[in-house]
Amino acid sequence: MTHPYRKRRALVLAMGLIAIAITTGGLWRSAYIQGLEPVAARGLSDLELASDRLVTQLQRFREFAVLTADHPALASLHWGADPAGAEAMLLRAADRSGAVLAAYLDAEGRILAQSGPGLPRAVIEGAPFSRALDGALGISHGAGPGDIERAFYFAAPSFGPGGGVRGALVVAVDMARLEQVWRGSLPAVFFTDSSGEIFATNRSELLHWRRVGTQVMSPDGALKELSLRHPGGHTVWVQRFSPYIPTRALRLQLELPVIGMTGVLLVDITPAERLAGLQAAVVGALLLFFGTVLWLAFERRRTLWLANAELEERVSARTRALEQSNVALRREIAERQEAEAALTRAQAELVQASKLSALGKMSAGISHELNQPLMAIRSFAENGAAFLERGRQDRAAENLGRISDMASRMGRIIKNLRAFARAEPEPARRVGLAAVVESALEVLGQRIATSGVEIDWQRPDRATVVMAGEVRLAQVVVNLIANAMDAMKTNSDHQDAERRIVIRVAHDDADGLVRLTVRDTGPGISDPSRIFDPFYSTKEVGGEEGMGLGLSISYGIVEGFGGRLRGENADGGGAVFTVELLQAGKMGETA
Repeated sequence: MTHPYRKRRALVLAMGLIAIAITTGGLWRSAYIQGLEPVAARGLSDLELASDRLVTQLQRFREFAVLTADHPALASLHWGADPAGAEAMLLRAADRSGAVLAAYLDAEGRILAQSGPGLPRAVIEGAPFSRALDGALGISHGAGPGDIERAFYFAAPSFGPGGGVRGALVVAVDMARLEQVWRGSLPAVFFTDSSGEIFATNRSELLHWRRVGTQVMSPDGALKELSLRHPGGHTVWVQRFSPYIPTRALRLQLELPVIGMTGVLLVDITPAERLAGLQAAVVGALLLFFGTVLWLAFERRRTLWLANAELEERVSARTRALEQSNVALRREIAERQEAEAALTRAQAELVQASKLSALGKMSAGISHELNQPLMAIRSFAENGAAFLERGRQDRAAENLGRISDMASRMGRIIKNLRAFARAEPEPARRVGLAAVVESALEVLGQRIATSGVEIDWQRPDRATVVMAGEVRLAQVVVNLIANAMDAMKTNSDHQDAERRIVIRVAHDDADGLVRLTVRDTGPGISDPSRIFDPFYSTKEVGGEEGMGLGLSISYGIVEGFGGRLRGENADGGGAVFTVELLQAGKMGETA
């Protein structure tokens, strides 16, 4: 019995190892192909960058040839002008652009002017010059003038008065000079012509190599073996003939019809292989680990089952206890929510009561403010009727205009009072702080006039848009100004002192805040730490000024806007209250 059991166990173990090997190999293949994708993406970006760099470098010589071909100094050569001026112009232009040679030829191929000697005859007899004579831009590459090994040529046509081609300007570019700025940079990139020969590269040792099928031919004619692989649709070179390019490289290709070449980039894929091997090794190790754990799990299945049953019972008991705790917690949350709602309603009622109390205090001033324009309206109406009887329509119209002004004034006063008195449950929004201050001053206008207090208010020179509720913010400002007047009125020790309230608005762009300060010349705050406590007041007990809730309510209103209300004694005497509010955006708002 022991022998068959051992054979079965060995068979299961072997099958498990084979399955792990197959899974690991498949994972390595998948990770390797996936790893080639970002390598290809980065390589293609590098290839496009290198190609754009080469094309851009050659572009200025192309523009030099096209723009200079019709230069008046070159056109005059067809009428027998001295070539010295044209050659001097070509020399200056070649020096400025970096071209090694610029030569102007007539339609028969005779050189009429050139910046220097050495234009190869093959260029004159080749395709670029012929294409220029056909009226198009000709390009070619090959041996350069003088001792320059590689040059790129542009041939631009020059058109005569009748529209025919009368000559061509040939510009030669030294490719070795262009390669100096990007030679040796990684990865390896080269540009081949239509024959497959490497004409430009950042690896000088690869110049003039040529690919022949699955082999590579060196400039001396020696053939080197090249292996091609195609994982996941990519092309991978495997070579041993050059130490200057990766042994295994991803080959990317980009056609450049503008210069008649093909850009090729070779990216080392060793990181992708290393990453795929690491992932496969980790997965293989995990599979071995979990396979071992699974093997041991079968041996201890019964023990684990018993432990699991006991654990489930404990979890059930704990779950029941948690459910009971959750029920108690929900009940407590509901009670807290009800208490908060009741507190909110009570605060709203106190706010409204405070506003109505303030309106009651201002009733005498309000009656005076309304009675004065009413009496004026009556007087102007009687005068207007008298002027109409006398045929004085112009004076009657003038009296009617004054009646309209008085009615507008009364409407503005009533509008401010209605806005101040109504409840405002809306959330904070964009409000002009300066406009709120001026509205509050207008509401308290009569009281300010009768109290003899000087108001020093300067409207800021920029917009003061804050996040608040307009009516509730107006109540806070009215309360602060009224408190300041009350403090100076009750200042029995300084009856002859100056009664002055300074109101200013300042910006703090660093913190995104707008600060409103209300400063008086009263006796100051006796206990600043308690100034915002409910029912705390420095006024006489039993007086008619209030119950000590104004500042507490104002504090809660400003806190609700996300701001802050502070009160402190000012240097030099008096109290100063500061309202800090969040600055709103500046578009579409004025204050």
